[in-house]
Amino acid sequence: MKKVLLTTIVLLMAAFVISACSQAKSPAPTVTPETMTKTDDAMSKDSDMDKDDAMQSDKAMEEAMSKGDMGKDEMQKEDDMAKDDAITKDETMTKDDDIAKDDSMSGDANMKEDAMMEEAQLSLSFQGLGSLGEGWAYEGWIIVDGKPVSTGAFTVDEKGMASATDFQVDAHALKNATAFVLTIEPSPDPDPAPSAIHLIGGDFDGDSATLTTAHPLALGVDFSAVTGSYILGTPSSKMAAEDYRKGIWWPALSLPALPNGWVYEGWVVGPDGPISTGRFASGDMADSDGNGPTAGPNSGPSFPGQDFIAPSIDLTSGYAVVISIEPEPDTAPGPFLLKPLVDKNIDDAGDHGSQDMSNQAASFPTGAVTR
Repeated sequence: MKKVLLTTIVLLMAAFVISACSQAKSPAPTVTPETMTKTDDAMSKDSDMDKDDAMQSDKAMEEAMSKGDMGKDEMQKEDDMAKDDAITKDETMTKDDDIAKDDSMSGDANMKEDAMMEEAQLSLSFQGLGSLGEGWAYEGWIIVDGKPVSTGAFTVDEKGMASATDFQVDAHALKNATAFVLTIEPSPDPDPAPSAIHLIGGDFDGDSATLTTAHPLALGVDFSAVTGSYILGTPSSKMAAEDYRKGIWWPALSLPALPNGWVYEGWVVGPDGPISTGRFASGDMADSDGNGPTAGPNSGPSFPGQDFIAPSIDLTSGYAVVISIEPEPDTAPGPFLLKPLVDKNIDDAGDHGSQDMSNQAASFPTGAVTR
């Protein structure tokens, strides 16, 4: 509208100037009703033309604005479509992730089920196992391709009852096991490998194995033919002839060598319990404490034994004598359950009088394992 008014003003000013010039150069024209009509018609036409131009310009501007709005609408639609696509992709990725997680969880569950399905039972029975005391436990091992696989640990109470006799073991390993061995382990045990203290073992024959101390995976020695004897005497005493009943020595022990993890130990057992006479690896050498902490001032022989001079003990007053096989390191202060040689009563056979010991290898623990 401003453009139309401006155009009209310009036209009127131009007409006024022309009219002024015409009056100066020539006589003023006679104004008639017809002339006024023509002039009004011309001005009306010009005004209508200007209005048409303005309307066309406004239409063009409206079309341009409309096109702009349409462009914005198109851009908005494209943005909305892009957002929809992004949301769709996110939803698809989330669904895919959820499916992957479900598959993973399903796979884990299947693996666990498979692992459970692959377990088989191993059963252990035994005779002669005793309590190891606090801090120690028995542990079973199957030998698969020459390597040990644990079957589980258990303890035995003072009455000889085991805390467990049935164990779940990997079925493939158990099927391919060639042997079984029972060891003594610290409890708790910081080392996953078996200790050197192998007690009983056996080879599988079908689905079972008989377990003994003589098996190569255990002590590997048959003690059924072992013999031994001892004498009374006090070589460390200044009055050896009078004190002979106060000392015990083993000059004639014929004992097999023990594998790593085991050692021999001598004992006298009286009313006040067992007393160690020292530990040794072979019968033809002095034991770990020589003449012993209760010996006299003189030196002693180069084989196992001990004198009880101070305090004085008469070994013929109700004492027994034992040679035991002990775990190394030791698990208890008293004799271990492996006692190959025993004499339940020390007799007064005189100074250096020899007394035989009886073989007790039949009391060694045995066992059986089935799969």
